[in-house]
Amino acid sequence: MLSLEHRFVHLIPETLEPGILYISLEYMTASHLCCCGCGEEVVTPFSPVSWKMIYNGESISLVPSIGNWNLRCRSHYIIDRGRIIVASPWTDEQIAMAQIRETEVKLGYYEKPLIHQANPASTNDIATNISKVGFWGSLLRYWFRKDK
Repeated sequence: MLSLEHRFVHLIPETLEPGILYISLEYMTASHLCCCGCGEEVVTPFSPVSWKMIYNGESISLVPSIGNWNLRCRSHYIIDRGRIIVASPWTDEQIAMAQIRETEVKLGYYEKPLIHQANPASTNDIATNISKVGFWGSLLRYWFRKDK
């Protein structure tokens, strides 16, 4: 597969067709079958800390690259103006570093409103901080806490 045709849809269909990049602006996500041909579904949510979609009126690009590290194929490619550019597979070490970097970016983004760290011993300060970072920041902090 050398390219993906894009389709703007309200909902991503249950069964995806090969060679089609489905885009739901309402749900801020895109989905397609893995470009290596393995048939696995790949979902790319749009957000300031995930993928960005670029539409030039004719074609779609997704930034950054698609690294299917959790799929059996572990494919890695770029979608640039509808064209698939196959990238080199990443090593386990590169994947681990990218996952750490992604976590840091997400934590940094969702903790932006915090001006100072509260004293964790104070219930009032914890409640105040949780309300400042919101649900997603609290969830990320819970998932990546060190005492697990």
